[in-house]
Amino acid sequence: MGWLVLVAAALTLGQHLGQGNVASYDPGQAGQAERVLDRPVVQQPPGEQVLIQGRSPGQTYSGDPELRQAVSQVVAALKALPRSATDISSPLTASGLISPDGRAALVTFTVISPGKDGGDGGVSEVVPALNAVAAVQARHPGLRVEEEGSASLQRALGDVTGQDFRQAEVTSIPVTLVLLLLVFGALIAAGIPLLLAGTAVTAAISLVAAASHWLPIDSTTSSIVLLVGMAVGIDYSLFYLRRVREERTAGASTREALQVAARTSGRAIVVSGLTVMISLAGLFLAGIDLFTGWAVGTIMVVGIAVLGSLTFLPGLLSLLGTATDKVRVPFLGKRQARARESRAWRAIVTRVTRRPLAWGGLTLIALLALASPLLGLHLEEPGIHDIPASIPVMRAVDDVEAAFPGGPAPAEVVVTGDNLAGPRVQAAVSALHRQVAATHGAIREPITTAYFGPAGPGQVLVISVPLAGDGTSPASYSALDTLRQQALPATLGHVPGVSYAVGGETAANHDLDAQLGKTVPYVFIFVLAMAFALLGWAFRSAWIPALSIVLNLVSVGAAFGLMTWVFQDGHLAGPLGYTPYGGIVPWLPLFMFVLVFGLSMDYHVFMLSRVRELRDGGASSREAVTAGIARSAGVVTSAAAIMVAVFSIFATLAVVEFKLFGVTMAAAVLLDATVVRGVLLPAGLTLFGDRLFTAKSRSVTNRSHDNAILTVRLKIVE
Repeated sequence: MGWLVLVAAALTLGQHLGQGNVASYDPGQAGQAERVLDRPVVQQPPGEQVLIQGRSPGQTYSGDPELRQAVSQVVAALKALPRSATDISSPLTASGLISPDGRAALVTFTVISPGKDGGDGGVSEVVPALNAVAAVQARHPGLRVEEEGSASLQRALGDVTGQDFRQAEVTSIPVTLVLLLLVFGALIAAGIPLLLAGTAVTAAISLVAAASHWLPIDSTTSSIVLLVGMAVGIDYSLFYLRRVREERTAGASTREALQVAARTSGRAIVVSGLTVMISLAGLFLAGIDLFTGWAVGTIMVVGIAVLGSLTFLPGLLSLLGTATDKVRVPFLGKRQARARESRAWRAIVTRVTRRPLAWGGLTLIALLALASPLLGLHLEEPGIHDIPASIPVMRAVDDVEAAFPGGPAPAEVVVTGDNLAGPRVQAAVSALHRQVAATHGAIREPITTAYFGPAGPGQVLVISVPLAGDGTSPASYSALDTLRQQALPATLGHVPGVSYAVGGETAANHDLDAQLGKTVPYVFIFVLAMAFALLGWAFRSAWIPALSIVLNLVSVGAAFGLMTWVFQDGHLAGPLGYTPYGGIVPWLPLFMFVLVFGLSMDYHVFMLSRVRELRDGGASSREAVTAGIARSAGVVTSAAAIMVAVFSIFATLAVVEFKLFGVTMAAAVLLDATVVRGVLLPAGLTLFGDRLFTAKSRSVTNRSHDNAILTVRLKIVE
């Protein structure tokens, strides 16, 4: 009852406060520019363009009446939308909007947006224009009439991303339930992990909504919380339920089984949960707003899942008793209810412990070979490659670029200060034009200026400066450095009372990469050091955390090597349905490292705790390793199978980032729960021998304390 009250209180708090709207910004100068551009006085309506082109090579604007008619109809349709489109330009009113080969015409306009607080960057406001252009296209099937621009691209990406997340969320629940039915063989037992995970996720998402009033929480945070919450909630429930069933199979009563589970699986859940939360806390050191929301949400859901595993779960199991095995699946229920050690895993581990150096060495060589592509890892923003090429707006982008070749989105020099329209600033802008020749093409014309707000201290000047390259290439980043380090200091840098920051897409990507380059080492050191300290405290040994960290790094390295081979090098592009661009999204490896490192510790701590328990009970080191892994590997394999299935759903989604995330996470969990925990772990434990077991574990020394806590819980339930 107390657990349900906690969940209800969190849900009520979240609904009462509602979703906050603390903006997130990129790091570095790009973030400084974004903060200025976010001021109410700055209104930058998004630009859109409509391409009108014949489908056959012989159709030209001057020689095809239908093409000219379509241009007139597009212009008329946009003018009929006075509250959605403005600043309309076309070949009817402006020169230069006919392609060099004369086959295509371009109509440009800006989307009218209600402003900072009343709009969404033109995403909603662009819909009438898209509908109007689609109507013209329907009247001219022999032509291409297609629209693209910042608002339509953002809308398309939002639609695809939202659809992908909804598909993953809707699909993951039934897939998880089916697999849990196969694991437990009974509907009630299969529903318990979903109940714990679902209530933990509900409470965490509600608390995240409350936190969004003070912290930047991205819209994708709830989906990340759902994914992580389902993972740990199911893992912890499986660990606990498996131990209760095992003790019952050995003849214990429900109360006795819960007492054993509390001091064994319960303690392992606490240690693994703390390890996961510490790993996720490393994201705070990255100094990136996107990671802040994810870290807050995932730490919350893991902490709540741990709390539920120690209170709600044993209370519910005590209340249900043997009813957890009711509503059995035919042919599976009776067999699955008898929890015994895995014969297959005992056979494998027995062979490994007999020849640990040979088995461990061969496995380590294989995993290092799988990790070898990681040496050629190239981090690069996907740009428009992130959106599937099959989406209409992406075809329009390609067609516009082919007909009207141009450069990437220009850098935006955001200038603030006094008297921005005065002679000194004007002279600096003129000098910036002269820098085009001095930078040998790094910055280019046309350099344009725009003023926002009334003249005075609150006025903002935005100078758009085209850069060399395609926006994410080394040439673009070199041009950005030239602009920041050479051109601007030589011009605006000499104007007193004026400050500036360079923003734009290229600057944002560059500054994000630079921030990651500075902070990633600190994140790695923090995660590894804290994991070492926590595991050392939990197992009273320095060898166990050292071995654990090495195995986790090998597991992560193998998964990341596979990621590089598949997505950067382009293997399996056809079956997975994506277009490789020769790089990996820069922020994904760090996020996945923290997540994989934390989740893999769930399995690791659970198996090590079982081995340590047997060793403290008097078994030899080799028998403790063999029996401990044989008794725990089955539930670890079941938990991993569920996670692999859920992560694999992401491989079917449209956005390349989601595919990369799903494939890499599924591979990491699969390798970790099988090859690493089934071969490398017993090989390492056998080679280290008794050096790993130099002190009694807390599971024995504090047994009476754990029993006392459980007795209180059972009395409350009764």
